[in-house]
Amino acid sequence: MAQNAQESPQGPFMILAVNPGSTSTKVAVYQDEEKLLEESVRHSKTELDNCGSVPNQKELRKQIVLKVLQEHGLRLQQMDAVVGRGGLIDPIDSGTYTINERMLDDLVHSEAGVHASSLGGRIAWELGEEASAPSFVVDPIVVDELDPYAKLTGWPGIERRSIFHALNQKTIARMCAQDMGRQYEDCRFIVAHMGGGITVGAHRYGRIIDVNDALSGEGAFTPERTGAVPALPLIELCFSGSYTKEELIDKVTKTGGMTGYLGTNDLRRCERLIREGDEYAALILESMAYQVCKEIGAMVAALEGRVDTIILTGGLAHSNRFVSSIKQRVALIAPVKVYPGEDEMRALAAGALRVLRGQEQALEY
Repeated sequence: MAQNAQESPQGPFMILAVNPGSTSTKVAVYQDEEKLLEESVRHSKTELDNCGSVPNQKELRKQIVLKVLQEHGLRLQQMDAVVGRGGLIDPIDSGTYTINERMLDDLVHSEAGVHASSLGGRIAWELGEEASAPSFVVDPIVVDELDPYAKLTGWPGIERRSIFHALNQKTIARMCAQDMGRQYEDCRFIVAHMGGGITVGAHRYGRIIDVNDALSGEGAFTPERTGAVPALPLIELCFSGSYTKEELIDKVTKTGGMTGYLGTNDLRRCERLIREGDEYAALILESMAYQVCKEIGAMVAALEGRVDTIILTGGLAHSNRFVSSIKQRVALIAPVKVYPGEDEMRALAAGALRVLRGQEQALEY
């Protein structure tokens, strides 16, 4: 292991970040804020199917991480910390969490175990043990800071969940505050993360007090998801006999939205159709932007009309046409700042670095 964090709080610190996705494993190494390497290794369907289940993919992906380090001339024992993407564990506050036995158990046995992101924490813990270094997760998708008012649905027994792009939303919000010369904890932001899923959060003084659960079908339709649909027609479909439960879940989470309308989840292809004169493609893009604006409007109400900045981020923020369509409807509410894409690996490393430097206390799950 490199220098101990308690002996040298100034560093420099070497941090290994691991982010397993459904079809890839991303690996990055940072020395303080400097990226030394970042690589995304894609997995074939056959390769993953041979593992039998998501939990059984752990060893395959762990060996890939070690191979990437070796190929770049780095040793695991050089790392001061290992940080992984968190899965669908129990709801928690925002922050950097030490991986403990309870978290490991939930990552294996709870709902988290069916999601590839759960492997990040498990792999980080094992590699941290081998490196004699601490292991962390940072702002997993279950960060829950919702106001009590935001959780009721009108159906007793069914509450709204806080499942969203917490890692990128928090990172970009902090970045925007810094660019404004302010502290994140002193700001009131609306952050729209726009990618395959779209989540829009109300950030009030460092806490996200309301956000749509895109995984469950809330909010705007997206390149892949239906977003909110009228309940009664959906109930009719459930009992029509035309769809299985799995097919309906796929429709809501994977094959709805722009994919359902145009047969593609690629906004660039949609824009190409528009340039070729496809008016229907233009309607879909503008409607998706319109629905994002409605979500932003809802968060204005959550923030009592006091908004410092509206932040647009995620992959769709690369599209000038899409961003412009949103700006023309919301620019009068507050200044709009655009941070295209997302940098989850840098965000993971930054969370661990704040703990190693003593700027933030690691939390216990």
